[in-house]
Amino acid sequence: MITTIIIMGTTITTAITIMTESISPSLSPLALSRLLQLASPMLPVGAYSYSQGLESAIETGYVRDAATASQWIADVLTLYLGRFELPLLCRMCEALSNGEDPELWNAVYCAGRDTAEGRAETLQMGYSLMRLLRDLDSAAAVTPTDMATPHISFPLAFAKAAVAWKIPADTCVQAYAWSWLENQVAAAMKAIPIGQVAGQRILLAIGAMIPDVVACATILPENDISNFAPGLTLAACRHEVQYSRLFRS
Repeated sequence: MITTIIIMGTTITTAITIMTESISPSLSPLALSRLLQLASPMLPVGAYSYSQGLESAIETGYVRDAATASQWIADVLTLYLGRFELPLLCRMCEALSNGEDPELWNAVYCAGRDTAEGRAETLQMGYSLMRLLRDLDSAAAVTPTDMATPHISFPLAFAKAAVAWKIPADTCVQAYAWSWLENQVAAAMKAIPIGQVAGQRILLAIGAMIPDVVACATILPENDISNFAPGLTLAACRHEVQYSRLFRS
């Protein structure tokens, strides 16, 4: 079956089988366990403390129940993650796998975090993951230079872990997207609030979108990579001056 996705006037046609075939059948049981660990909400990088503008959207009334939360999260997945964060993560994985320097893609990503809270979030989570990898597994190739570098983003740290643990790039990107989705739903459950069953319904619905979004992200041309999501940016900016809040972004 062929899926056509239209993003900001650009039509991207791709086969669903791109993702199902490219998730490597050679993924070992150990690599699968490492993948699940990397995507787990228990990963101590502080992801639970960020809403990425969702709390601001709740404060202003754009998101007010399970239905509007689902729409907001789905839009951010397709319009922001799928067009910016995930394509850059894929390129970071590929660069590391090929023995190349991923700094260009890391710099592009950091520059694209267009609010102070958003930039601080990714750098804090990136540093926390690098420190965790250093403490857990010397094979994760965390060097003293890595720990001294002040601008390792969370996607770059995630890519370093995936490559060190022999997780294929496309599988890494899918796990990253799922981890992001879980954190967004958890934030909605706390801040709206909505119940656990409603949260699981959102996970089920938007989780079904992830394979297509990831498949498109892995083949998105460089010139089409864009962080243009003005509604998300405005929500993130408003959060920086929000009077009362639960989350750090």
